[in-house]
Amino acid sequence: MKLANKRIITLLVATSLIIPIFAQISTDELSGKINTITSAVPFLTIAPDSRSGGMGDVGVALSPDANSMHWNPAKYAFAPNDMGISMSYTPWLRQLIPDINLAYLSGYKKIDKDQTIGFSLLYFSLGNITFTDVVGNTMQQFNPNEFAFDAAYARAFSDKFSGSLSFRLIYSNLTGGFTVGGVESHPGMAYASDISVFYQNDELRAGDYDATFAFGANLSNIGSKISYSSNSDKDFIPINLRLGVAYTVDFDDYNSLTAAIDINKLLVPTPPDYYADSVDINGDPVIEAGFDPNVSIPVGMFHSFYDAPGGFAEELNELTYSIGMEYWYAKQFAIRGGYFMEHATKGNRKFFTVGIGLRLNVFGLDFAYLVPIYQNNPLANTLRFSLLFDFAGLSNKK
Repeated sequence: MKLANKRIITLLVATSLIIPIFAQISTDELSGKINTITSAVPFLTIAPDSRSGGMGDVGVALSPDANSMHWNPAKYAFAPNDMGISMSYTPWLRQLIPDINLAYLSGYKKIDKDQTIGFSLLYFSLGNITFTDVVGNTMQQFNPNEFAFDAAYARAFSDKFSGSLSFRLIYSNLTGGFTVGGVESHPGMAYASDISVFYQNDELRAGDYDATFAFGANLSNIGSKISYSSNSDKDFIPINLRLGVAYTVDFDDYNSLTAAIDINKLLVPTPPDYYADSVDINGDPVIEAGFDPNVSIPVGMFHSFYDAPGGFAEELNELTYSIGMEYWYAKQFAIRGGYFMEHATKGNRKFFTVGIGLRLNVFGLDFAYLVPIYQNNPLANTLRFSLLFDFAGLSNKK
């Protein structure tokens, strides 16, 4: 097995995460050629919980809950209870492989009325993989896995505005330290941080009804590149900017409806176009349009707003959109729906989602189901399950 296999695994996982079966798409349907942005550790971008998973992957401006760590930790400052914990589980890509799983544990604890700390652990298991040599002989079996541990501090600066700073440790073991040709691979590690803000105003009116407007922004995964061997190039992790709004109308004490939208952009280099038959003095291909992707983290983030070889039109294509709605009855039963859209040249993920939620005195249950637009989509029929614990409810019960 060649050391490049770690690249193959990474690309396979990344491709499965973001690219459906393009055989479904004719050339006439594409406004340009396919130029998907990829990064290492793409599991960081997967929606881990069932509430947002049932609403088309919106979450940056939704009302706070225990899963806010992934979407916008600044929301923790306005969490309704003193403490909360959530556990989520997602069987991932079951249309392709039976043993890939995503597990998520998150929660928060209030320090005082203005300050809150949050945490999360995201674990991604890629199932059992058999490594072989060039002639097909089995060399070892290994279960590649990745995880990210997060800690956040959130503070309310007023009764409407809050901010948060988060820190993240990322660990990715794709090869189990397999050695080939005297070169040993090793698990990749990276460190990152998030900066997020949240604004909510619950003093509005929608006709005769009470209403709440919320805005959220989260700049996440600002951190080091990652590598899997001492002599391989380091890759960007999925630095990401998410903006969103949510609007909730309370029709009475029993019925409320929320509509939300998120806009998302990866802040990593877009692959440039290269001349087909030209190389420089170092033997590297010559860029025809776009920018060199081998740059520092700050430069890559800055260039990501204008480095697409197709210009401004292609930059707009790099935005993804999530739209979701949530209906609550008596703050105990929820029905959710949503839609996620990504441009055909940038991954072509397009799917509907549905979900339900139940809140009891001590715990809550959420369930989400993904319905793809295209057939043969590896994300088809994805299920998500979440269990939430309300410690305030437990105290009240006592």
